[in-house]
Amino acid sequence: MDRDRALKLLRDSNALLEGHFLLTSGNHSSRYIQCAQLLSHPDKALPFMEDLSEMLQEYEFDTVAAPAVGGIIVSYEIGRLTKKRALFLEREKGRMCLRRNFRIRTGEKVAVVEDVVTTGGSVLEVVEAVEEGGGVVSVCGTLVDRSSGSFNPPVPFFSCIKMAIPIYEPRKCPLCGEGIPFVKPGSRGMK
Repeated sequence: MDRDRALKLLRDSNALLEGHFLLTSGNHSSRYIQCAQLLSHPDKALPFMEDLSEMLQEYEFDTVAAPAVGGIIVSYEIGRLTKKRALFLEREKGRMCLRRNFRIRTGEKVAVVEDVVTTGGSVLEVVEAVEEGGGVVSVCGTLVDRSSGSFNPPVPFFSCIKMAIPIYEPRKCPLCGEGIPFVKPGSRGMK
């Protein structure tokens, strides 16, 4: 997808936020991608989904899997577009796992998707759970990659847009130094 178009869709859906944010990792940032806002506008999210599904279809997979909460809609829509089964994994006692009677067959090929990748921790947890269930992860993808190249999974990884957004350790955060209060806009509490 054209970068300018992707940024316009993110802005038009109020998914690109500016301010002082506490990330799930515990780090801070001056920008936040709230993909729930993008996904609440199917007309604006569809170009992202079509773009990602095209990239992933180069690889063989039977199932699309994602971490809950952010990846649920992405998994469903990529599954719909590629005519593959879609499921999501959830945390139970702090560990990503298959629930709701979802199962992975031995040797089943899986594409792991997410809405936004910052550190990639949730994606790697899904990869691990899929492999523990006997599946084989063949490809990973996200709507927005804000990892600045630091996320390198063991399989090919695709994104609709890459965004270099500074991330600060709390004790080195210039926004904290300016006394700007932070907000926690993510879907889950601190690790």
